[in-house]
Amino acid sequence: MQNKLRVTQFQGKQWYEFWIQNLWRYPNRLLALKAAMAMGALLIPFVIFNMAFIGVTLALGALAGALSETDDHPKGRVKALLLTILSFVISSASVEILLPYPTLFGIGLVGSTITFILVGGLGERYRGITFGALLVAIYTMLGAEITPNWYAQIILLPTGALCYGLLSLILLYLHPARLLEEQLADGFENLSLYLKEKSKLFPSDKSIQKKTRQGLASLNVKVVNSIGRCKNVLNSYGDAMNDENQLRPYLHKFILLQSLHERAASSHERYDLLSADADNREVLEGLGQLMLQLSLAAHEVSKSLLMGTEYHHPISLKWTINAIQAQLKVIKKNENKNDLGLLLQNLNQSHLSLQNMNFNVDSGLLPRVDKDSSSLWKRFTNQLNWNHPKFKYAIRLSTCFLIGYLLMLAFDIEKGYWILLTSLFVCQPSYSETRQRLFQRILGTITGVVLGVSIVQILPTVGGQVVLLLIAAYFFFAWLKNNYAVSVIFVTIFVIAAFNLIADKGVVVMIPRIIDTVIGALLAIIVVRFMWPDWQYKQLPNLLASAVEKNHTYFNQILLEHKAPSEDDLLTYRISRYQAHQADNALSMAWRGMKLEPKRQQKMQKRAFSITYLNHALLSYLSALGAHRNIPDYMNEELQLMYQEVEKELLVVAESLRRNDSNCPYEDLETVLEKLGNTLENTERGTHRQKLVLLYNIAEVTQQLAQKASQIEVE
Repeated sequence: MQNKLRVTQFQGKQWYEFWIQNLWRYPNRLLALKAAMAMGALLIPFVIFNMAFIGVTLALGALAGALSETDDHPKGRVKALLLTILSFVISSASVEILLPYPTLFGIGLVGSTITFILVGGLGERYRGITFGALLVAIYTMLGAEITPNWYAQIILLPTGALCYGLLSLILLYLHPARLLEEQLADGFENLSLYLKEKSKLFPSDKSIQKKTRQGLASLNVKVVNSIGRCKNVLNSYGDAMNDENQLRPYLHKFILLQSLHERAASSHERYDLLSADADNREVLEGLGQLMLQLSLAAHEVSKSLLMGTEYHHPISLKWTINAIQAQLKVIKKNENKNDLGLLLQNLNQSHLSLQNMNFNVDSGLLPRVDKDSSSLWKRFTNQLNWNHPKFKYAIRLSTCFLIGYLLMLAFDIEKGYWILLTSLFVCQPSYSETRQRLFQRILGTITGVVLGVSIVQILPTVGGQVVLLLIAAYFFFAWLKNNYAVSVIFVTIFVIAAFNLIADKGVVVMIPRIIDTVIGALLAIIVVRFMWPDWQYKQLPNLLASAVEKNHTYFNQILLEHKAPSEDDLLTYRISRYQAHQADNALSMAWRGMKLEPKRQQKMQKRAFSITYLNHALLSYLSALGAHRNIPDYMNEELQLMYQEVEKELLVVAESLRRNDSNCPYEDLETVLEKLGNTLENTERGTHRQKLVLLYNIAEVTQQLAQKASQIEVE
């Protein structure tokens, strides 16, 4: 009997831990459960009392509220919630008042869309709120024909959002630091994936390197974006808290994340050449295993942040490092060569940083985080420019809405507001993003219709429809950030169940919904195609100029740190590094976007790839130099002068690119490379030679970038 009781308790514990891991461990699932719970609490009571319209409308308001939610400190979340409710009321009321007057409604539709998009450009907080306001406006249009009173939706939609917002706010007050932990955990998880991918380079050949580096470029975008989100949340908490010392543990982890990213992104030499040397193979395999273990350590940091558990540093890291060090000593003793010492030192420092992550957190200077100090009005007026991407996007989206509305009136399309809803989700700032969303939306809608109609036949009862709606809502939010196409499938099923509950017409409206989805998606791609099409080949010169400028600024900050290390928190240095990665990511995204553009506009695609690859290589070499800034006497006077000479030449290249000068100078770099080449020939293999090789690589890639840039205008 006692054994049976123990088994039952153990199974109960397993069940409990399973749900904790699947909800608390994964923020998307927690958000999905929160949204589904709010919808269920609003929907079920009214369905029981045969008031399905009220329940479904409240649930739609909750859905819009969840999509509008901001990553703010609880105090900031209260302000954001009030702004959300106010914008929802204004949006819904405007539709109800103007809808009977087509001309005024069309004018209001264009004006409000432009205004909301530009207000969303003020910051991440406002972007979510204004998107929700546009969504609520379209929901109001869809429900206008079946609403019992003109004011019903004006009350119900914001009320649904308020109920969700209050539930979310209560949960946040119970654990105020949750948002900080989620964003930092996301950063460490993305870093873990980056390290795991990079481990494939040790050892590797050229064919493996090309594919791996493309994957690394994509993962680097995610890491840098995570760092940006962490910065925004830290600023939100810092503005709301009276004592910023409470943020100290999170600020230190933020600095650690940035430092680990710099070390992970660094490259010392061409790993295909090192891999070709048979004597290096065993050590390189060990370094690959070391990177995998660092990846696991970063994953464990992420897990500990989300679960609130203590981080345990893997013991295997120290063993692996000792084994590699022993192997390097054997190589150096037997053959008087060692080409991997600096790389091991870099990875060892990452190991030590993680191992000592929680030491001395409560002492020393409080790390700072940079923030945008410009006023809201200044940020708003900066967008009032025909060349500003946000202004162009506002005009395009409002044009989509206006044309969709005119088509609906001209052809008397029933429930034609689905066209506007589709355009809202499909129309994106760039052609490549819009094209990607187009296929995802159409495929997701068709799949959702097939599945939804099939399930409805199995669950024809009201209770079955409610369960289907809530399950679909849960999976919509669970997949929204990871796979948009899958999330569209579930939101389509959600709509089928909602219409079945309101008017028992969920299946009937689905064929018109597919047609409207196709019209709205095609409308979005056509408008983006012909209104200010920002083809990536046209953006390439400016993006390259910006990337090289940011790399030079980062290079300059690195040399300053090597010459005279700062005693502060390196804010200027960290800003320059972050901006260099942002510019590099913009270049990478432009090349990826170019592949989705029409064939006629894919000019210089091979050149774009070469430039993107070279700029990322330059940033990787600079990151390696920056990662070694804490090594005492890393540079002697002669080496420092050579680095300064290369840094000046990089500045010349950056200035030439900014002037759009097709005769980008690189002859002086040839002289520097020749001098460095002669020095390398007369230098024995070892640590000093590795330093010279790193300098040579920086100079060589700078020269190659200048050469490629000078050919942009020719093609």
